[in-house]
Amino acid sequence: MQTSFLFGRLSWESLPLHEPIVVVTFGVVALGGIAVVGALTYFRLWGYLWREWFTSVDHKKIGIMYMVLGIIMLLRGFADAIMMRLQQAWAFNGSEGYLNAHHYDQIFTAHGVIMIFFVAMPLVTGLMNYVVPLQIGARDVSFPFLNNFSFWMTVGGAVLVMASLFIGEFAKTGWLAYPPLSNIGYSPDVGVDYYIWALQIAGVGTTLSGINLICTIIKLRAPGMTLMKMPVFTWTSLCTNVLIVASFPVLTAVLVLLGLDRYVGTNFFTNDFGGSPMMYVNLIWIWGHPEVYILILPLFGVFSEVTSTFSGKRLFGYTSMVYATVVITVLSYLVWLHHFFTMGSGASVNSFFGITTMIISIPTGAKIFNWLFTMYRGRIRFELPMMWTIAFMLTFVVGGMTGVLLAVPPADFVLHNSLFLIAHFHNVIIGGVLFGLFAGIAYWWPKAFGFKLDPFWGKVSFWCWVVGFWLAFTPLYVLGLMGVTRRMRVFDDPSLHIWFIIAGIGALVIAAGIGAFLLQIAVSVWKRKELVDVTGDPWDGRTLEWSTSSPPPDYNFAFTPIVHDNDAWADMKRRGHGRPLTGFRPIHMPRSTGTGVILAGLSVACGFALIWYIWWLAALSFAGIVATAIWHTFNYHRDYHIPADEIVRTEEARTQALASRG
Repeated sequence: MQTSFLFGRLSWESLPLHEPIVVVTFGVVALGGIAVVGALTYFRLWGYLWREWFTSVDHKKIGIMYMVLGIIMLLRGFADAIMMRLQQAWAFNGSEGYLNAHHYDQIFTAHGVIMIFFVAMPLVTGLMNYVVPLQIGARDVSFPFLNNFSFWMTVGGAVLVMASLFIGEFAKTGWLAYPPLSNIGYSPDVGVDYYIWALQIAGVGTTLSGINLICTIIKLRAPGMTLMKMPVFTWTSLCTNVLIVASFPVLTAVLVLLGLDRYVGTNFFTNDFGGSPMMYVNLIWIWGHPEVYILILPLFGVFSEVTSTFSGKRLFGYTSMVYATVVITVLSYLVWLHHFFTMGSGASVNSFFGITTMIISIPTGAKIFNWLFTMYRGRIRFELPMMWTIAFMLTFVVGGMTGVLLAVPPADFVLHNSLFLIAHFHNVIIGGVLFGLFAGIAYWWPKAFGFKLDPFWGKVSFWCWVVGFWLAFTPLYVLGLMGVTRRMRVFDDPSLHIWFIIAGIGALVIAAGIGAFLLQIAVSVWKRKELVDVTGDPWDGRTLEWSTSSPPPDYNFAFTPIVHDNDAWADMKRRGHGRPLTGFRPIHMPRSTGTGVILAGLSVACGFALIWYIWWLAALSFAGIVATAIWHTFNYHRDYHIPADEIVRTEEARTQALASRG
């Protein structure tokens, strides 16, 4: 491949103009982008967005921006899924379908990368960012600027992945980029480089966010809130972020080594000169298996909060829930090898990891019983968050049982490379993570925006997702048991065709569920006056976030609450707690800054330059990153005080709103 000083490997041939699907997609995205930019300019919203959102260090706004990023990327990741399902339903009886192998391999790689790194991670991080400081009675996170920087680095990684759709191409290696396929000899194009730099940039944001939330939970809890009085969601968030800090540096290291193999010609992951592809597989899964629990643990916390609130009862077995969470956190580090039982590690090694995998299912199963016992003899209200929770319990148990089946090495030898494994993985991730995220969004939406989500369209979305999920993935269990391998784009056996058609119909039903979810948000905003909640506590909640107004003021709490019980707000209501109405003092707050946006922008420029070998731009942007970071250390205007009279006005307005509702 020829390179030039000015543009490196970048040339007109880098634009995939020969791919009609990509060209049409680019046209649609370009028109949509022009429409959005035009609307923002016409309504003069750029200044507002910059001042109030992009440069904000308020954990609540950053949490919402994470959620918006996750939902936008969900649309891209799901579009890839629909394309794969359509191709597999089409490519029978000698037909090649509509996607060539080159394009199809990029799509299934991008689907996995986007759904894990840029849908699930931002949505989970957004929930933790928004809710945790409110649940522990804090004003903000420990390091507000770092929070803003973390978010924009995650956006930077997403930008690079999206750029690969239109400039060059993405990796064709599968979402974990195993060598030797990801080595320079087998992937000389830019796809794997896009993969490496997108994940490195986003990984910086994730790691720093994990450090920030650990410090927040350990150091900023309200007086009286000991560790064993923390809400379960805060506990699961703590364990999640411990896993992030412990595992993401491993991902960073393994991508550095892969990058050195590709850029410098080292041999860490080749079979030459003492290298080993198996070292890569071990390292990537030492990160990868904790990653599964990084995604699911916060949602276990969501289900605990929802079950307790909508059963009108204290959570059954709080202490056992906490210990089960901690046990899962520790054990998630001892099971990574079950992802490659088929690689010939030997009977002793496989037995150890098979047994530890079965053991990790015990604390997970204990949680299911805790939720069931919480519901037992409770006054259950079947609001939307509770419906998602019950759907999760039914769906996730099936996914968990198929996981225990795959923990048996002989069974895994038969099923590992089949569609059975794909069905199991989606069973757990959709049934656990996505259903949990929808439960969390429906539950905390009124806290964030001051009005509930429309229940009708929420239920339409719920039933489309649940029915669509089983239609889409039950056929894959059947096909997997029949021996159909994964990652295939064409099939010869006509008897398989009907199963792929059913799976495709299921994907379309899920698409209707995503459409109904977006429509639910639009209708809720339109009908917000009908759905308004001025109490701040629409569900009769049990934890501290429900004790403040909806949406909460910038300072969260006029006075730091004092906690006496692990259901702090339920305890306050029971004891007849009254809001403080006098004695307000100025509140110290962090000031907004644009440095996070600038650093992330320079990081994207540096990553893009390294992908295309534009060395002068890489050097310039890296120097810019260092200079901006040093410059920021001399910024001493990082805080301000909200005056007491402004707090008085805010609290009086809330008092009047509460009085108007009786």
